[in-house]
Amino acid sequence: MSASITRRLLFTSYVVALAIGLVGPRASLGQVVVGADRLLTDSAHLIRGKRLALVSNHSGRLADGTHLADALFALPGRPLRVLFGMDQSIRTNDYAAPHDPERAIDAETGLVKYNLYGQRHRPTQEMFADAEVVVFDIQEVGARFYEHINILGFVMDAAAEYGLEVVVLDRPNPVTGVRVDGFVTDAPYLFRFGSYARVPVQHGMTMGELALLYNGERLLQGGRPVRLHVVPMTGWRRAMWLDETGLPWRKPSPNLVTLQSLTAYVGTCLFEALNVSEGRGSPAPFEMIGAPWLDHVEAARLLNGLRLPGVRFDTVTFTPTQQMFHSRPPELAGQRLNGLQLRVTDRNAFQPYRAGVALVWAVHRLHADRLTWNDAVLDRLVATPRLKAMITAGRTPAEIFASWDQEVEAFLRVRGKYLLYR
Repeated sequence: MSASITRRLLFTSYVVALAIGLVGPRASLGQVVVGADRLLTDSAHLIRGKRLALVSNHSGRLADGTHLADALFALPGRPLRVLFGMDQSIRTNDYAAPHDPERAIDAETGLVKYNLYGQRHRPTQEMFADAEVVVFDIQEVGARFYEHINILGFVMDAAAEYGLEVVVLDRPNPVTGVRVDGFVTDAPYLFRFGSYARVPVQHGMTMGELALLYNGERLLQGGRPVRLHVVPMTGWRRAMWLDETGLPWRKPSPNLVTLQSLTAYVGTCLFEALNVSEGRGSPAPFEMIGAPWLDHVEAARLLNGLRLPGVRFDTVTFTPTQQMFHSRPPELAGQRLNGLQLRVTDRNAFQPYRAGVALVWAVHRLHADRLTWNDAVLDRLVATPRLKAMITAGRTPAEIFASWDQEVEAFLRVRGKYLLYR
């Protein structure tokens, strides 16, 4: 029996089993069913008889672990024509694996796969081949600067220009869809890789909801709407953390090793723009920061004095080391660092972006003469000059937090029109 026939039979068996409840999510457990699994059952009409392009990565898995690319490729008529992904193969997030060039061949399907992470984030018409529908299935992480929600904007804009439909398969916001916080993108920073649209740093939305927002508010770069379909999840509620969904944990990125590291990430990632370790190469990346010259005892005193909700700052020492999955040595690798670790005492009260801003404030207050800013990276992470200006001018954390209140309130009013879940 040929490999293609075997794949098709396995896929058909999977769909039948899912439909009758032999595999996949079981409603009796309250488990969340993601959009990818619904696409192959009750939403199959969105792709039936159409030529497909798929934008995905290692997170694009069905309930039984099958990659969506393999399931679509095995459909009758072979409707899947082209793949889009990141630096790596769509099946891995291992930075140690060889990086794909802009145009590569997927080893499993033999299809062309384009890299949207490098110099080009927006597909060309030629890249879409003869596809009629673009299927988008990537796990989101809850931060505006993370590449995937920005690639969503570029892909939707290209599809709108070239007359393609877009089907977004929804997945949970792993850190809940409740918290909305941080600066909203300033106009000069729009349509960049870390700040495609006017949303706060922590947006509190799912990928499907963001797609609806981009489309409904005419936020795409070309200003035109796209023919958009969102396949929602079933069973997900806004207050759910990923570990409450019944879905498996798959690292969004090699350095986001646990849900705990992801919980802090939207704040401590700010240290990628400073000559301070953000914890890469430590046992708890993004849960700790450090530098050899940091007075971490005094910094912890300052930070704990702010009484930020749901978090305590403890002193630690650590030495970042390069791991097998690192593409390059982490910041300050091999040096013993005086560090601060965020101990989240109540994750529902914790405000990670405010904690990250407070950490930057404390380090600057104690060591302004030792701190070096990488403005290009900071622009990608913050999408405004206001944060650096306020910190260097000696403004307090409370003043910085208050500076984005009105723009977040305005965003919340718009956001409410596109929420799919309670």
